[in-house]
Amino acid sequence: MKIAILTSGGDAPGMNAAIRSVVKCAIYNGMEVFGVKHGYKGLIEQELFKLNSLDVENIAEMGGTILKTARCIEFTNEEGRKKALSTLEKFGIDGVIVIGGDGSFKGAKKLCDLGISTVGLPGTIDNDLNYTDYCIGFDTTLNTVLGCIKNIKDTDSSHEKTTIVEVMGRYCGDLALYSALAGGGEIISTPENKLSFDDICEKLGKSIQNGKKDNIIIVTERMYDIDDLQKYIECKLHINIRSTVLGFIQRGGNPSAFDRVLAFKMGVKAVKLLMNGFSNKAVGIRNNKIIYVNFDEVNSENNNRQKDYDLLNMFF
Repeated sequence: MKIAILTSGGDAPGMNAAIRSVVKCAIYNGMEVFGVKHGYKGLIEQELFKLNSLDVENIAEMGGTILKTARCIEFTNEEGRKKALSTLEKFGIDGVIVIGGDGSFKGAKKLCDLGISTVGLPGTIDNDLNYTDYCIGFDTTLNTVLGCIKNIKDTDSSHEKTTIVEVMGRYCGDLALYSALAGGGEIISTPENKLSFDDICEKLGKSIQNGKKDNIIIVTERMYDIDDLQKYIECKLHINIRSTVLGFIQRGGNPSAFDRVLAFKMGVKAVKLLMNGFSNKAVGIRNNKIIYVNFDEVNSENNNRQKDYDLLNMFF
């Protein structure tokens, strides 16, 4: 059996650990593995190469992805997908493992529709795939965010100032939520629990009145114009504050032990699913158990972390 593996969309710490897991497990079970460079673009442009065990030694601790990644508009149309199918047929590929987020999984579903056995691994720092408790890369990024906030807090404390910190997440507030619950901030606003400018000012004003002059306001990206929010707070409360957009610094770095182990377990599960004739599956973790669902179920459930968001009422 020949399988191919690709990484797609935004990179996430732990992708390399997942690649290593897939290659090691597949070769152990007598399979051939081909790496695809640049995601779906590589399928269209025939950027496939054989991987062996030595190729993936010492990559588990590396951030990013050795297979590179790219967003591919061409794959979204039928002609592009036919080119990808032709490539897979040319190399004799029996199954594909896709590591990525929601958009990558939609592409994986298209491969299934073309008759290619496909399994997905959730690799996204946003943790925005509701069928799984954790995505590969989220834990590492969360700890990166906490480290950055800790450094900002040191300066805020020294100057008795408040800072707005914008974290990534797209339309999911998990990074903001968990960094705040871990002790990173005093005020939090997420897509699931969005505060108005006045709400933020009210909470900040009360905190200052209670004697805490250095505060961290954590917000998820794409929710506000940070400059406008900063100016509004300064004007209404008559104070000077700072703002920091963490940006892509959150994506890089060596993956945490949690992400490496999670990637290893998920990679093994993906290979075994293909070995046993399964397709159209997304691997995940729920209640500390590795699970899998159909691609159609990836975002069909309510947010399974709602209880964590309910904690906002207790702490913030």
